Amino acid sequence: MHTDTERCVRAVRSKDARFDGVFFTAVRTTRIYCRPSCPVVPPKPENMEFHPSAASCQRAGFRACKRCRPDTSPGSPQWNVRADAVARAMRLIQDGVVDREGVPGLARRLGWSTRQIERQLLAELGAGPLALARAQRAQTARVLIETTPMPLGEVAFAAGFSSIRTFNETVREVFALTPGELRARATGPAGRRPPAPGAITLRLPFRTPLEPSNLFGHLAATAVPGVEEWRDGAYRRTLNLPYGHGVVALAPRADHIACRLSLTDPRDLTHAISRCRRLLDLDADPVAVDERLRADPLLAPLVDAAPGRRVPGSVDPAEFAVRAVLGQQVSTAAARTHAARLVAAHGTPVEDPEGGLTHLFPEPGALAALDPETLALPRSRRTTLLTLVRALADGTLPLGPADDREEARARLLALPGFGPWTTEIIAMRALGDPDAFLPGDLGVRRAAEGLGLPATPAALTARAAHWRPWRTYAVQYLWATDTHPINHLPS
Repeated sequence: MHTDTERCVRAVRSKDARFDGVFFTAVRTTRIYCRPSCPVVPPKPENMEFHPSAASCQRAGFRACKRCRPDTSPGSPQWNVRADAVARAMRLIQDGVVDREGVPGLARRLGWSTRQIERQLLAELGAGPLALARAQRAQTARVLIETTPMPLGEVAFAAGFSSIRTFNETVREVFALTPGELRARATGPAGRRPPAPGAITLRLPFRTPLEPSNLFGHLAATAVPGVEEWRDGAYRRTLNLPYGHGVVALAPRADHIACRLSLTDPRDLTHAISRCRRLLDLDADPVAVDERLRADPLLAPLVDAAPGRRVPGSVDPAEFAVRAVLGQQVSTAAARTHAARLVAAHGTPVEDPEGGLTHLFPEPGALAALDPETLALPRSRRTTLLTLVRALADGTLPLGPADDREEARARLLALPGFGPWTTEIIAMRALGDPDAFLPGDLGVRRAAEGLGLPATPAALTARAAHWRPWRTYAVQYLWATDTHPINHLPS
């Protein structure tokens, strides 16, 4: 996209927010970079240059616009759509892997050499892994500076910087303000103080439109007691994070998702934000999705009635895989009951002064040694569950953001008790595959029959070839024709 100058200029002149995060506009005369929808008067085309990432702009010596704050743009949708190594690397960097494990750790997860990673990312994004991680650290620092009363020295290390000097230099270079000046701007002239200690409040941006009914309705209707809840108009849940645990509350707003995080260790902020964005599918491009699905005359009325449907994801792929097995051939209520029993027996207790959350969902290692006789499940499903958690615990079934989706499908199908439905629902919600499809799902088949689409799995799969690569979103529109609680925001 950023190499198509004419198209980029048109997007900037029209202030098209769909391209925020897809490319960035750098102005040679002012040495400032902006998002395409920046409200200021567009510069002359000869003074513009276009970059694929904020890190590329910073590497070229441009600083972030104080008006449109391009560093807070939604992430590029291509990293969720694509399955190549560069996209997998970007998902890991967004997850904070470089901050925790360095470039060698990133290379190890991808099976590349550090030299290959540097070369590939530099060629496609104009910045290497360290520069991309540095841009992300700068944004994390800004969030902590503006939304918490943490001392600036603690902010530096919580954001992932190795020294206070590097922190000061980076913030000054990226934002043209010192950390102290950033905090002064956030508190305002009246002396308003940041929120109380322990809570971080921020806005999660997305590309419009966003239809929240099936997104939050699904999360609320399938919430596991003790781990998730719907309270005061927000979906709340516990998070198991690299440095500790946390509690997040997410509420839909007209132009953003209100997010309130309580973390035991602020170093987990980047990781927590990344998980929340994946959970709510906030980096999707709804215009591109809906345009493709609207081309089918039988789907078009569904798209026009509620454009911008998202795919409810997961904060932990291993957790969702376990829950998918518990939900095989049972109702939503029964699946919640089975999961709640596992949580009560094997989950780690946590405190939640603001609500009713009590546990973290148990990790695979905690479930690998459980007694199958304690599970109120058919014998065949006990075998399926135990085989799954043992494969997750010993690493033979990787389900992380950088793992190959087709390879994960093949490994899941090789497990006893795993068929196409369970494999595809995990690909859809845990792996974030935008093209997963469930032609045998009862709800999908009923909706298809009601719309006049083919109802048999083979015929429906053939018809759905026209919906690619967005068949996951087509499933959301088909499911939404039912009156099930997953399709409605709780009152």
